[in-house]
Amino acid sequence: MPQLKPLSANRLDTLRHDFDANKSNRMAMNAVTTAGINNVARNYDRARLLQRRFSTVVDNGEATHQDHSGRCWLFSSLNVARFVAKKNMNLKEFEFSQNYAMYFDKLERINYFMQDMAGLIRAGEPVDSRLFQHMLHDVMGDGGQWTMAMNIYKKYGAVPKSLFPETESSKNTSEMNTQLRRLLHTAVAHMQDNPNEIDEIIARTVEDGHRMLTIHLGEPPKSFHWEWTDADGAFHRDGEITPVEFWNKYVGSADLDSYVCLVDDPRKEHSKGTKIGIEHLGNVAGGDPTEYLNVPIEFMKDCVRTILVEQGIPVWFGADCHPMMDRQDGAWATDLFEYGEVYGVDFDMDKEQRVRFADSAMNHAMAFVGVDVDDDGTTTRRWRVENSWGTKIADKGYFTMADDWFDQYVFEVAVPKAMLPEEYRKALGEPATMLPAWDPMGALA
Repeated sequence: MPQLKPLSANRLDTLRHDFDANKSNRMAMNAVTTAGINNVARNYDRARLLQRRFSTVVDNGEATHQDHSGRCWLFSSLNVARFVAKKNMNLKEFEFSQNYAMYFDKLERINYFMQDMAGLIRAGEPVDSRLFQHMLHDVMGDGGQWTMAMNIYKKYGAVPKSLFPETESSKNTSEMNTQLRRLLHTAVAHMQDNPNEIDEIIARTVEDGHRMLTIHLGEPPKSFHWEWTDADGAFHRDGEITPVEFWNKYVGSADLDSYVCLVDDPRKEHSKGTKIGIEHLGNVAGGDPTEYLNVPIEFMKDCVRTILVEQGIPVWFGADCHPMMDRQDGAWATDLFEYGEVYGVDFDMDKEQRVRFADSAMNHAMAFVGVDVDDDGTTTRRWRVENSWGTKIADKGYFTMADDWFDQYVFEVAVPKAMLPEEYRKALGEPATMLPAWDPMGALA
């Protein structure tokens, strides 16, 4: 390793002198230390001109709240599903149980992880390898993907939130996840030390995980009696119904589980119009693999706009939500904050560079529920977004996204397969180019 050059006292004196010699630096320091960087860097003109009016709006009711958890992918996918269910049941307000979905996702992930790690141990993967360590550190978070959500709904269905409500641990998942992670780490250590007992260790760990999840989240219903009064005041009774029957009856018509995940991987070595996948990424053993069709960002935008305008249904998407976000006002635009002007620094990486150099990746899932298109029918100005951060911020929980922000920070959307041209449908039938488990395209929302 080359010898590192220390920061000398003389160099530090020069840095201090140069800073003090520039009056703009002093003004920036005074402002930021008092008001904070976001208040100082906020582009007043851009913020006030980003309107909350849209030529097309899909009304999906009151915004939901994921609290202190990383379940945005479940909330957003269920927000799409609840729009369908509300329409089919003629309800003004309705919400699925996100706790129910998380319960079975985590139970399935315990089984998936244990079998996956057993395969590595049997293959002789070194414990200190990058893959082995990545798997240990990445286990039992809350994040996920559209396909992973569909795997849960197809196998376990869904239930109304009123019948399996939130718990302290579903709203604040950190401590539960810590204990589950410790369970799995312990189990992997035992498998490594006792390779002849791997199957028994897996079975015992799944049993222990089931017990821990039930203690934290409650025992989910195997069936329930469903009754409701619709928006016109008419009473309905289904009688006893299972969660799978409930999902199929009130959401199945939308065929959400056949949707295709489109991604914009901006790296040049990954060709557009080809399928990519991530090794070791999944939640349900035997479920659909987590794979994406890599397409140009403009095609993604065209699909979302068409669905909103012509079909009138929300569209699930994943993005890097943090850059250039005004959380309180609920706004995104690429020039919403002028950080470089405050610091005197050029932040000039493009989307490809931000992905390649670990500055950007998908970390949050939401749903598009509106779009503003100019009278020419082709120029999009902004998008309306249903978030899952409650109703006390933004426009009662709904955000506004400038069209230029979509280009730079949206990575994935889920759309019906029927929307794809023939060349893209053909590509779906080809084997996916598999990327390593730590690839940024494997980031979970």
